[in-house]
Amino acid sequence: MLLVVSSAAFAQQEGHVQHTEVSAATVDSGSVFHAFKKGKLDGHFRYFGMATINEGNLSDYYANAIGGGIKYETAAYKGFRMGISGFFIFNIGSSNLEEKDEITGQPNRYEIGLFDITDPNNKHDIDRLEELYITYSWKSSKLSVGAQLINTPFINEQDGRMRPTEVAGIYTYFRELKNTSVEGGYIASVSPRSTVNWYSVARSIGVYSQGINREGQKNDYAGNTSSAGILLLDVKHSPVKGLQLNLSELFVENVFNTTLLQVDYESKLGKHTKWFAGLQTVSQFAIADGGNADAMKAYYPRQNKAFTFGMRAGASGKQWESSINVNRITAQGQYLMPREWGRDPFYTFLPRERSEGFGDVTALVAQTTYRLPKARLKAGLAIGTVKMPSVYNYSLNKYGMPSYHHMNVDVRHQFGGFWHGFDLHFLYTHKWLRGDEVADRYKINKVNMGNWNLILNFKF
Repeated sequence: MLLVVSSAAFAQQEGHVQHTEVSAATVDSGSVFHAFKKGKLDGHFRYFGMATINEGNLSDYYANAIGGGIKYETAAYKGFRMGISGFFIFNIGSSNLEEKDEITGQPNRYEIGLFDITDPNNKHDIDRLEELYITYSWKSSKLSVGAQLINTPFINEQDGRMRPTEVAGIYTYFRELKNTSVEGGYIASVSPRSTVNWYSVARSIGVYSQGINREGQKNDYAGNTSSAGILLLDVKHSPVKGLQLNLSELFVENVFNTTLLQVDYESKLGKHTKWFAGLQTVSQFAIADGGNADAMKAYYPRQNKAFTFGMRAGASGKQWESSINVNRITAQGQYLMPREWGRDPFYTFLPRERSEGFGDVTALVAQTTYRLPKARLKAGLAIGTVKMPSVYNYSLNKYGMPSYHHMNVDVRHQFGGFWHGFDLHFLYTHKWLRGDEVADRYKINKVNMGNWNLILNFKF
């Protein structure tokens, strides 16, 4: 599109306009021109309102964001396609998100993520080139090169704010084996959710809060991490109907390695009912010096090793699904994964909190969803409880998070008829302190608080 604009401007400067209209009868359907002419244009406009209410005299916050974006992808030409997209955001009314709470000195946590966390004062020039890629497809498989969206257990869109996390590199989806899918590749750079810039893999680690180290001091790995990038591999295999085995490997050169093993099974109980269950383990260890030869500046401490395991069981019908989910991070070490890259892969994950950065954690979550297809409505309720290590146990509690109870109410409606293309999403999260009392700086934006979200999307 930029090339078209530039060419038109040049032609006008020369004193004439060059028309590019070509008769359909003269266009080769196998030409590059035809691929661009028959490409697909998609649009997305989004409003996001968010508010956090903390207990007592602790600061409350609110924010309203609006934005939009366009994506263009060509039609296929000899298996190749090209895509490009961008998005802009405006702050149309919010609290002072740069101001710290007067009582605790703690910053805003949630609302700032609707904009650019690296420049909270920027309310108007929040834009990002998101996707810019070339893909090659053959049979059921695809190879993609450039800036793109991927969804893996450890690196994913985590689209809980205005825009998702993007990555740039080489990624392939291989679907030529029976009952098996393989995907993976090399990631060189990341544009984290709630930012507008692109960072090398090493520089992306520490864009968000760094937490504290094992000595109780602020971590100092931002800008001090060394890595050539990320290698990813994700394999799914279904040996028999209803059974799926998943191996996911993430290797961050010079920093750490993470392996996920997961087994999921489902079987019919009746005509419209089925039951399902799952088992999951995640293990981690440091690679080389964990990112920096100076232990005080390393992202992944050389002595740290982490192991987690989880289970789930549930049942579903035509309109409902319910499950019980458990996850345990052992006291062996902290489970570490840059929050800039994605959300937790655990069965117990609920929006507005994570288990990343902690060890010796036990989480239990019960959740249910109900769908009304004729009303285009889906509603969900999730209730969880999480036992954390002491906020003063710095070797296992990176972000000073106390034990808590967690509730999410999630309602989604997809419009039809005249309003086709619109969908509305309401999310309310409440977290309560569990166990012993802690100082206010460990409560604000963490426990004894509620977070309200209203999101309106229009896609075409």
